[in-house]
Order: sequence, then structure tokens, then C-alpha cells
Amino acid sequence: MNGGRRVGRGWADTLGRFAALVLVFIFFALFVEGGRFCTLRNVENLLRQSAVYVTAGLGMTLVIAAAGIDLSAGAMIALSVIAAAAVLNLGGGGEAATIGAAGGAYWVYRYPTALPLAAAAAGVAAATLAGLLNGGLIVGLRLPPFIVTLGTMGLIRGLAKGIARERDIYPPEAAWLGRLMDPTLASGSGRGGLLPTGIWLALAGLAATAFLLAYTRLGRHVLAVGSNEETARLCGVRVGRVKLAVYTLCGFFCGVAGLLQFSYIGGVGQPTTAQMYELFVIAAVIIGGASFSGGEGSALGTLSGALLITVLYTGGQQMGWPKWVQEMAIGGIIIVAVALDRLRHRRAA
Repeated sequence: MNGGRRVGRGWADTLGRFAALVLVFIFFALFVEGGRFCTLRNVENLLRQSAVYVTAGLGMTLVIAAAGIDLSAGAMIALSVIAAAAVLNLGGGGEAATIGAAGGAYWVYRYPTALPLAAAAAGVAAATLAGLLNGGLIVGLRLPPFIVTLGTMGLIRGLAKGIARERDIYPPEAAWLGRLMDPTLASGSGRGGLLPTGIWLALAGLAATAFLLAYTRLGRHVLAVGSNEETARLCGVRVGRVKLAVYTLCGFFCGVAGLLQFSYIGGVGQPTTAQMYELFVIAAVIIGGASFSGGEGSALGTLSGALLITVLYTGGQQMGWPKWVQEMAIGGIIIVAVALDRLRHRRAA
């Protein structure tokens, strides 16, 4: 009976968040001049931009549900971008490989399918290993996640800059990997009106994460560890393995988000990309109903939070809000979301 009430309350909370998202969208639709906010092109752009936050947010959902935190998400996205770009740029030769000169026998022209696949695998693998490093340090050294990921944020970002020699990498444009996020709905590309491939990848990750949390033993253990780590340990849950798994999965999802980001910024390897994305990703997860106390979190909630962040950011830009106003608005929403979460827990207690 209590379980049924919790499920019903969970769906009610999720619907409430999507209702808030609709209200914010309507606000910008009414006040952005010329009706530009409601155009098909703008809606698709909102979906494309939020796909990166959603994908990285799925991994962060698992981490926060286990009562952890990962401040290195943006750096892992950047590492994935650089690793993919570096592989796509193989064969350029010396300085040309760094700056993307037209000369050089780029391997991607010889292997137009295999090399982008290798680049995608390299990007995801690099970020996954970074996530494994985070989990290993947290579990092995028994250090607070905040401290570990604060340190690895700098380490991983520095590694990305080192691989790129502190320059942007410009691979050849022949790679399909750089077209994952190309517009389709409003581009007149004749692809049947389908969404960009990157959005379908984000939706697949969303479904997989929802299934993991709801129907797998790992999902149950993640929520158990987040609710009460000592009780979970006494019940036979291998807490260390669960933490290692969630941080590794966070790295994996950030790696996939890096591939989407690589395409979204035009197929360029920018070591400085995804700055402050950890703020947007954490905000999306918390707005979506996860609790810093652990034991809660949902894929649909993260989707609603990521869309709300994107709508606020894009709508603010189109209304001419200064960037500092947009950042203040997002920061204020985080505070309100955490305060409401605390209030909800007090009432439940």
C-alpha cells in the first residue's frame, strides 16, 4: 500500500515538473519577439542542446542516487571530445595533424566508416576510464566524492588540453561522427522528419537508465546505498562495488555526451568545451527530483530538469538577458529545488 502511494507520488512529482517546464516554455513563447521561440528550428535546437545535458545527467543521476557527487562531468565530456577528434585527425602528420591543415593523408579518407567508429570508441573509453578512476579513488582511499572529483576535474581537463596541445583540433569534415547532431526537422534535409541521431542516442540512454533503476539488482542496490549505506552493507550489498559501478557509468554517459557535444560544436575538438557543464548537469538532476541525501532519482526527472535548464538558457538569450542574469536564474532554481527537497523530506518524516 505504501509502495503504491510512493509510486503514485513519484509520477505526480514528475508530471508536476513537466507542467512547470510547459509553463516556462509558454512564458518565453509569449514574450520572445516575433514568435521566434516557437519555431520548429528553435524547438529542435532546444532538443539538440538538451541532449548533451540529458545524456551526462543520466550518469549523474546514478551517482547522486547513491549519495555521491561528480564535479568532473564537464571535464570528462571535454576529454571525450578531444579523444574522438584526435583519432579522426590521425594521418595528418605533425603540425598539420594539430591544426587540421588540408594536406596530409588522413586515415579517415581511407577508412570512412571504421575510423569514426574507432574515434567514438576512444572518446567513450577515455571518459569511462576517467569515471573508473574517480570511483577507484573514492572507494580505495575512502575519500569524500566532492574532494576527489574536484581534484580530478582539473586533472582530466588538463589531460584533454595536453592531448590537444592546448589548441583546437580540426579533423576532416568527411567523418559521419561530426553529423550526429545535424538538424533534421527544420533543415529541409529530406530525411523523413526524423530527429537527429544524437537525440535518439540520448533517448536510448534514458530508457536504459530507467530500466536499470526500476528493474535491476544494481538499480536497487544504488538506491539502497544512497538511502543508508550502513544498512545496505549489513544487508549484504557490496557498497564499494556499487560506488565503483556508478562512477564508471557516469564516465560512460559523459563519454557519449562528449560525442554529442563534438557534433554539436561542429566536429571540432575543443579542449575548453563543456566549461561549467557540471553545474548544468547537476542542476538538471536535482531539479528532476533527485536528492543530495541519496536514495532518489529518476531518468524522466533528469529529462525534465535538462529541458528546463535549456529552455531557460535559450529563452534568456533570445530575450536579451545578460549572461550573469541567466547564471543567477539557474543558481536560484538549484537553491529552490534543494529547499523544496528538504521540506518534502521533513514532511515525510
